[in-house]
Amino acid sequence: MADSTRMRELAEAGVSAWIDSLSREMLQSGALARLIEEDSIVGVTSNPTIFQKALAEGALYDDQLREVAAGTDDPVEIFFALGMTDIREACDLMLPIWERTAGVDGWVSLEVDPTLAYEREKTFDQAIRFNKEVGRPNLYVKIPATEPGLGAIEDCIAKGVSINVTLIFSLERYAAVAEAYLRGLERLVAAGGDPASVLSVASFFVSRVDSEADKRLEAAGRTDLQGQLAVANARLAYQHYLDVFGDDRWAYLAGKGARPQRCLWASTSAKNPAYRDVIYVEELIGPDSVNTMPLETVRAFSDHGEVKTGSITSGIGEANQLLADLAAAGIDYDDVVDTLEAEGVQKFADSFAELLDGIRAKVGSLASS
Repeated sequence: MADSTRMRELAEAGVSAWIDSLSREMLQSGALARLIEEDSIVGVTSNPTIFQKALAEGALYDDQLREVAAGTDDPVEIFFALGMTDIREACDLMLPIWERTAGVDGWVSLEVDPTLAYEREKTFDQAIRFNKEVGRPNLYVKIPATEPGLGAIEDCIAKGVSINVTLIFSLERYAAVAEAYLRGLERLVAAGGDPASVLSVASFFVSRVDSEADKRLEAAGRTDLQGQLAVANARLAYQHYLDVFGDDRWAYLAGKGARPQRCLWASTSAKNPAYRDVIYVEELIGPDSVNTMPLETVRAFSDHGEVKTGSITSGIGEANQLLADLAAAGIDYDDVVDTLEAEGVQKFADSFAELLDGIRAKVGSLASS
């Protein structure tokens, strides 16, 4: 086993390490419990791609699949039934962390149907349903940060439903996400609700930013600027976080018991093998932040990660200069991030479609066996 001292040191530097996968196998084998115990993992995010893989590979879902399929042939409803079972068990496993940290950590995320990414009301309705049916205080409902999604996020916060805002790529959209959180809290307070009971994280996708920018820089003959935008983007987002949750407007809400919407760094495995495999952990270390990692990144950081305390707030001048250099090189930042958002929504929708196909196939094979 790799020495997890580094993961403990990462936690001491202010970073909550979450794992970006969940499956019944992880729950039943004790793998998730071991990650909590040995690697200082304090949260879980899930997505349809991971679930599809788990469903296709083993037989752990077969009994429940037969049972649920006897009552409905809708693959979406079948997924919700199976997925919520795993989510509840993971929430129960994480609950002691949630209680110990007064709700800061110990969360498990369940994503709304990604085909609803551009439908505010349907997203809101599904988030409310998930919150009620999972029935756990430490559930984050994941909603993508599309423009219609922003409205659903605000509406959910106003109703006291905790949200993991996902698929954030741009600084402008991140500012809108923080604003949606604030407005939701203000509506909650105005209606007599308790803002201490609702939390949120803003999930900023990291490695994909370099992947898209690097491709364009290669074509522009500016390889000297490659591998820098993802970290710079995240650092500038964190600066905005410090500004928003440090002003008078926030002070009023904090006085009512509200808690800041932390930045969460997602997609933190290095996609380019030329880059250090833990770059998106080492360079984004700072107080009150979250890094959700795939298992291989947890293992890599445990093995050779360097805890660069406060790295998230270093190089801000350089980050701003990089944006100027990219523009001068003909790289359109807005187009990079808009492309990534559209692709991100499509990838989630494609994964969801694949998941539903997998459920149909599995139901069919079980029925004929």
